Amino acid sequence: MENKSRPLHEQVASTLIEQLKKGTAPWQKPWNTEGMPIQMLPYNAQSGNRYKGINAMNLLLSGYEDPRWLTFKQAESMGAKILKGEKGTMIQFVKTHEQKTMRDEKGSVVFDELGNPVKQRLPLSRPIVSSAWVFNAQQISGLEAIVKTGPKEISWDPMERAEALIKNSSAEINHRYIDSAYYDVRYDAITLPERSQFAAADLYYATALHELAHWTGHPSRLDRASLLHNGMVEYSKEELRAEIASMLIGSELRIGHDPGQHAAYVESWVSVLEDTPFEIHAAAADAEKIFEYLLAIERKQSIELDPTMLASAMETPRPFLSTGDEILYKDRIYKVEGHLKQGRLRMEQLPSGIQFTLSSADPLYGELLKKKIAQHPLISLEQSSAETLKNNLPSSTNKR
Repeated sequence: MENKSRPLHEQVASTLIEQLKKGTAPWQKPWNTEGMPIQMLPYNAQSGNRYKGINAMNLLLSGYEDPRWLTFKQAESMGAKILKGEKGTMIQFVKTHEQKTMRDEKGSVVFDELGNPVKQRLPLSRPIVSSAWVFNAQQISGLEAIVKTGPKEISWDPMERAEALIKNSSAEINHRYIDSAYYDVRYDAITLPERSQFAAADLYYATALHELAHWTGHPSRLDRASLLHNGMVEYSKEELRAEIASMLIGSELRIGHDPGQHAAYVESWVSVLEDTPFEIHAAAADAEKIFEYLLAIERKQSIELDPTMLASAMETPRPFLSTGDEILYKDRIYKVEGHLKQGRLRMEQLPSGIQFTLSSADPLYGELLKKKIAQHPLISLEQSSAETLKNNLPSSTNKR
């Protein structure tokens, strides 16, 4: 396993510096999506959740082609085994809040109308950093082979989706017959070469989305300091954020990634990371913010254009997860594809396309059900009416 004595960001910075010098860092390698897994970035094979920030960077730097990861216990629970001699890769979680049972002024537990203890989410006096070790699917036996796809297996056209995202951002984009692309924060405008100058459509969109990543740093949006300060060091920091974000967006939209035009920043990135190893932690976190900001534009447009979402909200849903449910949770849509044996569900996470199984005993099931109930007030109304009717019926038992 990784050296526990060194902070994770130092381990990641050290490995990244080595790979940058060799030209093998994750975003230095050009790739297209043909024949690649639906989800190319590291994700937990049990929950379906993608790893983010510094954790994603550390797992990407490990060099495995399979994007699936599991803890020892998760692999065991799925009937899989870690191969003999394999070592785990460190990930970290920062806990800033804790759940506590609410009590009244007398110290008694406070219950809600259903008789359940009321929980409070309280901030911690100082964050708690905890570590865990995960294993790649290539280090595990007993897992199904990863599903690889071609263009016919995804439910959207990558170029159309990229074009729609750029259009819906309302960013000012000017095309000229030049050999460079750039974003000018002074005028809040992007300048790109003419489309005809690009050898392929995906190269055009990869470039446009890279500049759109810079565009998010304007003071009226994410207000990113690295975009607003002058100097080569600050500019290279901003390029590092945009390059990581481009990799995330390219994977999400499946348009691939072309790092060629940003090779000039390698020496600057190495210098920055050698002087300030924590910069990779900050850059990865900012790249996630860029990624989420751009996807929020896409989600907003989807809701505005899809009249069926309003119609489905008017229907009376069932107070449990059922086939056809589509629930928005933590910036992802979870779709129930069908029912399996022993009460499990076949799930798909959208738009990433990750598929996984879910049991009613899993914490995610409870969270999705809460979201479903919150999104459909009619469930609560039906439950309330049923509870009222039940309480008015004659009964030989004592009321709680």
